[in-house]
Amino acid sequence: MSSPCSAMAYHHDSRRIFVGQDNGAIMEFHVSEDFNKMNFVKTYPAHQNRVSAIIFCLTSEWVISTGHDKCVSWMCTRSGSMLGRHYFTSWASCLQYDYETRYAFVGDYSGQITLLKLEQNTCSIITTLKGHEGSITSLWWDPVQRLLFSGASDHSIIMWDIGGRKGRTLLLQGHHDKVQAICYIQLTRQLVSCSADGGIAVWNMDISREEAPQWLESDSCQKCEQPFFWNIKQMWDTKTLGLRQHHCRKCGQAVCGKCSTKRSSYPIMGFEFQVRVCDSCFESIKDEDRTSLATFHEGKHNISHMSMDISRGLMVTCGSDRIVKIWDMTPVVGCSLATGFSSR
Repeated sequence: MSSPCSAMAYHHDSRRIFVGQDNGAIMEFHVSEDFNKMNFVKTYPAHQNRVSAIIFCLTSEWVISTGHDKCVSWMCTRSGSMLGRHYFTSWASCLQYDYETRYAFVGDYSGQITLLKLEQNTCSIITTLKGHEGSITSLWWDPVQRLLFSGASDHSIIMWDIGGRKGRTLLLQGHHDKVQAICYIQLTRQLVSCSADGGIAVWNMDISREEAPQWLESDSCQKCEQPFFWNIKQMWDTKTLGLRQHHCRKCGQAVCGKCSTKRSSYPIMGFEFQVRVCDSCFESIKDEDRTSLATFHEGKHNISHMSMDISRGLMVTCGSDRIVKIWDMTPVVGCSLATGFSSR
């Protein structure tokens, strides 16, 4: 290769490999039937900078890719020519594609996900999804339930109900480092996620979860009505010092520190570890409400990539520690409550 490799897509049925490089080019190879030889086919001038993700669509003969030149491009694999490009305001980091509708989901470093409808020579923006506070590190699209899952450097995962058309989003917080890879198992309604610190989570998505509330804005505590520190007028009128604003994760109200002294997990809303809640919400949470809806396992290496073979119940992880691990996921996948697993 003329440049270091940064991304790859392999199409099993046609035995075609597309390899993205740091210089922005994508090289296509064809693997022989006995898998002993790889023949070079052509080079695609897809990007001006590192290629971050590649998807090959056989029906339309397109190779779709994102790159650090802040764009998504789609090229014709028959002619090798560029069909279209769309530019973003920041690096495009990950990509998912719906083959039936030609919708492309592109996550970028600003924390935004753009939904594009790709045409032969043009594209149109359907919507932009904003919810993460850090760069998008992984995407997973489930075409059956029409759900999009996104992992980000803010340690969180968001489920976007695209098919429901009501803007429903579910927040999942259980990792302590950036989420590097996600895989949704449609058959068992489970989500597997891996983070950079080696954390592996298996989320039960076969239950009715609650949406986390929007954070409310206020100039004073919505419990005790004490002014926040920017509310100069009320501070002057009441001759009191302003307080710092916090938010209850359960009700979304703006509260002061004295009215939110308690911490609690609330898994039905995606909070698997303890978060700030106001005192009244804390009293309303029962012990059974704190029962975890995910299981957490230690990968014991820095996970940068993950792939699952759902049919065999196997998962492979690789990390910056130069170690590849293969995991037996059968105790976890296929049952509603995971019981743990070990490296094989």
